Amino acid sequence: MTKGVDNQQDAGNGQLNGADFASFTTTLQAIFTEGADYTKKSVETRLALGEKLLGAKSFETVIQIQTEYAKTAYADFVAQATKMGELHSNLAKAAFKPVELSIPNWLGTK
Repeated sequence: MTKGVDNQQDAGNGQLNGADFASFTTTLQAIFTEGADYTKKSVETRLALGEKLLGAKSFETVIQIQTEYAKTAYADFVAQATKMGELHSNLAKAAFKPVELSIPNWLGTK
């Protein structure tokens, strides 16, 4: 009866060893960096949009500029969402890697 409990307690020891923790923090840092880069690019793009709109000579030009911006912004958003989804998936894998490795210990097999 206590063998299973001992195995569970042993499985919890050392789960955040250097390799697992490094992978987790590296992925987390990549998520933060991607978010900051996307935000910076988005702000720069919106400022450029404002400048273009202020320089437009006709209503048709305004519509054209806005349409181009909307298409580009949507494509950028989809690409960023895909990239962030992959990074979050990698983060979840890194977070649960110690649990995955300790399952055989919980079951009493190695």
